[in-house]
Amino acid sequence: MSKQILIVDDDALMRRSLAFNLEQSGYQVNTAGSGEDAIKLAMLEPPDLVLLDIGLPGMDGLESLNVLKQKINVPVIFVTARQRKLDEVIGLELGADDYITKPFDMDVLLAHIKAVLRRSRQILEPNSDDLLIKVGDLEIDPAAHTFTISGNQIELSPREFDLICAFARRPNQVISVDDLLRQAWGAEYIGEPQVVYVHIRWLREKIELDPNRPERLITVRGVGYKLIPRGE
Repeated sequence: MSKQILIVDDDALMRRSLAFNLEQSGYQVNTAGSGEDAIKLAMLEPPDLVLLDIGLPGMDGLESLNVLKQKINVPVIFVTARQRKLDEVIGLELGADDYITKPFDMDVLLAHIKAVLRRSRQILEPNSDDLLIKVGDLEIDPAAHTFTISGNQIELSPREFDLICAFARRPNQVISVDDLLRQAWGAEYIGEPQVVYVHIRWLREKIELDPNRPERLITVRGVGYKLIPRGE
């Protein structure tokens, strides 16, 4: 059964163009011109993924993202002409699964959509990777999507969670940036190391006593990163 995508954009031409291209690629598509309409539609007919513009009239994309995540926890990709770095950071921290700016190549957008849908499917389909992981004082429950340090729960974005899982499954082993891209983003992201650098920095801010002097998540220059177990 083909996946259903909800396009949320106040530009009618953009909605029609995106809908046509996605339908040509085998997806079912619904569209909405505002955040309010998108939420109503998503509640009636939950999509598999939402393409969400930030600069919407009334309820903007950031607020819409927050409501969508709370009500139906659907994967969301920001598709927007706004390129302010703060918007991207806030969006990802609120739980957006990806971010792409206009203008974009349709093949690039399709690759992002496939990657996010694949990660979403992996979360929903239990397998051996869903077993509880304990590394020192860190405990990760992939099935429940929870992460604790010494029993204290730490809130992580979806990408940060994917990264800590990758490290925790291979403690004390160096993992290259390309391997991290494959595991947390998908092979189509190879060649975009900056996304790893940014998320490693955010992850350190949540798991290190001093993010500028990391003791858990260590950089091995020219090779990659490794997780050093600490405490019990």
